[in-house]
Amino acid sequence: MAVCRDRPTADWAAGPFECGVGPWTTQVTHPFVLGPQTVPEITDPSAAARRPGLAVLSAIVHSDSRRSAAILDAVADGWRSFDKDTVAYWFETMEIALANTPARAKWRELHMSVGSYYPGHGTLIEEKYLEGEANGEAKDRATLILRVLEKHGVDVPEDIRDRVTSCTDLDTLMLWFDRSLTATTAEDLFAENEDGQAEGNQNQTSA
Repeated sequence: MAVCRDRPTADWAAGPFECGVGPWTTQVTHPFVLGPQTVPEITDPSAAARRPGLAVLSAIVHSDSRRSAAILDAVADGWRSFDKDTVAYWFETMEIALANTPARAKWRELHMSVGSYYPGHGTLIEEKYLEGEANGEAKDRATLILRVLEKHGVDVPEDIRDRVTSCTDLDTLMLWFDRSLTATTAEDLFAENEDGQAEGNQNQTSA
């Protein structure tokens, strides 16, 4: 089976492809091709809900077409009726399937809107989504800081490792990353600022 996002490639992939020995044909292959001419554009939310697998294929095959955004909108609308676990499964399946296509970025935006019917209004669901995004970024920055120190041969005690990995403030992590580039000890990450105030206390206010 071949999955193609453009018609010329799909036409070529349909074959037939012949194998032979000398003048004799030993095998003729006719691949099963899923392409723009064989997979329908799913723009009806109810159809996307009834046949989620076909909806994924439709989004992949037509990801380069001018109808791509309409397909993704319809699929996201149709999947709103699913329970939470089913939504998570199909949305992740779609994101993986879209791989590096232009449609992937739009699909990631739609993922949040399915969890919240009022995106941009600061609802609890939206806040939790954004919090998860921030926590993921914080984890990546913490990992990068420890990696830089490791590459520089700097020993990182367990308590400092825990302090770095448990931090969720992105500005503080960026400061620590900048310091990690020239640090000779793990403690250098927490050097005081010029005014003598440690970065961990910058946002604290007196009672």
